[in-house]
Amino acid sequence: MARKPREPETALIESVTHDGRGIAAVTGKKVFVAGALEGETVTFLRRKRRRNFDEAELLAVESPSPLRIKPRCAAFGTCGGCALQHVSADDQRRIKERTLRDNLERIGRVQPDTWLPPLYDTSEGGGWHYRRRARLAVKDVAAKGRVLVGFREAHAPYVCDMHRCEVLAKPVDGLIDALSELIGALSIRARLPQIEVAVGDNVIELVFRVLDPPSEEDLKHLGAFGDAHGLQIGLQSGGPDSVVPLDSDKHEPLVYQLPEHTIDIEFRATDFVQVNAAVNRLMVSAAIDNLAVTSNHSVLDLYCGIGNFSLPLARCAAEVTGVEGEKAQVAQSRRNADKNGISNADFRQADLAKVDGTEGWLRQGWDRMLLDPARSGAAEIVACADVIGAPRIVYVSCHPGTLARDADTLVHTKGYRLEAAGIIDMFPHTGHVESIAVFQKRY
Repeated sequence: MARKPREPETALIESVTHDGRGIAAVTGKKVFVAGALEGETVTFLRRKRRRNFDEAELLAVESPSPLRIKPRCAAFGTCGGCALQHVSADDQRRIKERTLRDNLERIGRVQPDTWLPPLYDTSEGGGWHYRRRARLAVKDVAAKGRVLVGFREAHAPYVCDMHRCEVLAKPVDGLIDALSELIGALSIRARLPQIEVAVGDNVIELVFRVLDPPSEEDLKHLGAFGDAHGLQIGLQSGGPDSVVPLDSDKHEPLVYQLPEHTIDIEFRATDFVQVNAAVNRLMVSAAIDNLAVTSNHSVLDLYCGIGNFSLPLARCAAEVTGVEGEKAQVAQSRRNADKNGISNADFRQADLAKVDGTEGWLRQGWDRMLLDPARSGAAEIVACADVIGAPRIVYVSCHPGTLARDADTLVHTKGYRLEAAGIIDMFPHTGHVESIAVFQKRY
C-alpha cells in the first residue's frame, strides 16, 4: 500500500531544544520542528519519520513568540549551518545554558557549586563573521546552470543554493558567488567536491579538494583567483597530508596569535583549530585561570592538538606534557614550542581512547590536568583519574552529554566535586554547545 502523501499540519510548540527545534506533541508523538520557538503555533511538514519522534520543516509561524527576531542571512531555514538566527544572541546563550544545566542534572546527576558567566565575543558584531575554519561543499548542478558552493541544506543532503555567508570570516563571506564562477570555469568542475577555508591572522588559504588533476588552464584560473582576492591556494588530491600549495614560492604558514600569553601558533589549513579566534582567546585564558596554575605545577594537557592550551600553560607552569592522537599534530605542537622559545613543554602521541592506567606518563603525579576532547568525551581518561592524581581538572567540552557522563564518573566515583561550569559561545547562531567545567578533588 502506498504511503499517504505528507500534508501540512498545525500545532502548538511546547518547548525548544538547544539546536533551535521546537517540540510539539501531535497525536501522542513528538515532532521536532526546526526553527520553531516555545509558545508558537506553527504550520509544518514532516520530513523524517522515526519510531519515537518525527522531524519537520517549518512552513509558517501562525502566532510568533516575542523572542522571535528576523534572521540576518537570506539562506536561513534552508542552510543547515545556522539554526538559531531567529533568536537574539542573549536568548541563544540562555538556551545553551539551559541545555548544559539539563544535561548535567539529568545525565551526570550533578550541579556545579558556581555557574560561570558565559564566554562570548562582546565586540561590536562579534557574533558574525567569526568562522576562521570551515569546509564548504561544492556541487555542479546542471539543472541550475551553475556550481553550488556552501553548506549542506538543513533538511536534505544537497548543497544549499546560497550567495554569501554571514558567519564566515571576511572576505570569504562574500566570495561564494565568485567561487561558484571560478569552479564553473574549470575542466574539473564536476570533480571538485569541497573547499577547506582557513583564515590565519596573517594570511587566508583555500584548499580545493580535487579528484582529478587540474589542467594547466585550471591552474591559471586558480592562481588568478588567489591573486585577485589576496588568498593563497592549496590543492588536495587525497588525505590531509596530500595538500600542496599552488605557488610554493609565495606560500607562508598560517598563524594565529594568543597575545595575552605572547604565543604564535602555526597551523595547516587542514589542522583542527578552534573556529572562533576571539572566543578561543577568552577560553584559553579562562581555562588557565580556573586551573590555578603556579610556577611549581606540572600540568597534563590531554587531546592537546597543536598546542592551543599547552603552550600558554607552559608560560606559567613548571612543566607541561601535551598528549595527542594524531602524529602530524604532535609534530606541529613541537614546532610551535620551538617557534615560541618554549623548552618546558613536552609532546607525545597516544591513542587516548585506549589508555588503561598502566601508562607511565599517566602515573607521574600531575598537579593539574586539562581535558579538551572531541564530541565522544574523555571516558577512558576519567576512568583513570585516581591514577593520574591531579587534584584539579579543567574540562573543555564540545558536547554537553558526554561532559555530563564524565562528570558523573568524576563526582560519584573518583572523589571530585564540580566546582564550576559555564557555556562558551564558540558557535553563535548554531546549536553547538561548548562548555567549561572545573573539578576539584574532595579527598
